[in-house]
Amino acid sequence: MKVLVVRLSAFGDIIHCLPALDDLLINPDVSEVHWLVDERYAFVSEIFPARVQIHRVALKGRNPLQSAWQVIRRLRAIRFDAVIDLQGLIKSSMLARACGSPVYGIDKRELREKISALLTTPVPFHAEERHVVQQYRHVVAEACHQDASLPIPYKPPHIDLQQTHCSANADLLAELGLSQRGYVILHTAGGWATKQLPTATWLNIARSLPEVAATAVFSWGNDAERMQAQSLAAACGGFALPERLSMSSLCALLTGARAVVGADTGLLHLAAALDTPTVTFWGPSASWRSAPIGDKHWHVESNPDCGPCFKRTCDQFICMDRIRPDAIVKVLHEL
Repeated sequence: MKVLVVRLSAFGDIIHCLPALDDLLINPDVSEVHWLVDERYAFVSEIFPARVQIHRVALKGRNPLQSAWQVIRRLRAIRFDAVIDLQGLIKSSMLARACGSPVYGIDKRELREKISALLTTPVPFHAEERHVVQQYRHVVAEACHQDASLPIPYKPPHIDLQQTHCSANADLLAELGLSQRGYVILHTAGGWATKQLPTATWLNIARSLPEVAATAVFSWGNDAERMQAQSLAAACGGFALPERLSMSSLCALLTGARAVVGADTGLLHLAAALDTPTVTFWGPSASWRSAPIGDKHWHVESNPDCGPCFKRTCDQFICMDRIRPDAIVKVLHEL
């Protein structure tokens, strides 16, 4: 059985798909597993097991239609037995349907772009399948014609670096001056504006770290975040990453950390999949839907009356102001 997974983006969402990918890889009836990803997020596929065959499409490049047509032609020639759309958007369902094979998709009740359900066979979820990891696993079970009459359990995303394309970077921590001291990564990026903590909250957290003999390491992913990280590090005596890290180096940094503090972001979910303790804070998005679950992962909830709203912008933004730094500091002291 040849299977194609379509999940184009984004960083954290791809990490959430790892348990579903594992289900495919251990299925004795599945001979080939392929994955279609947006070129901008292809770096995340470096943490996939090497057996997975990656296909890229440049939907934001100079010639998106040409790129889409070229990849569709290649994928159609493979003649998949099933295509699994774990994105649930119009663009992903169109690409999935164009491959010429049966397409299984997300429950139409969960779709943001409802029309995409017309291009797939939507898989109804059980009421108990609230976490996206469970939902992705359910779609895979249906595509593989497995019994999904009972709710699919949650399974934490996990990365075995020895089975991936990532190479060990044993010298990274020494190069950064972190090999002889403990550190906590503070990931101040939020993706959405509504996920970002106030500057004062980050500074309070960072200034508490010497009490647990740890250095505040500020991470970033783009130029704006880099400037923010440098400003915060300068204000509290912390350390901002000097450059954008490769996936191999990023994994080395995360596995060496005492903990990672951040919002519902790709880096946070990558850290959890590498078995690094995490502390997340939640306001517009919901921990029951996408948080790492396990005894190494703590959630600080905002719980506004209007949330979770899953909005990227807000005219009456109160979520992150309700996250108290002492709640996060308390967890870090208990690690």
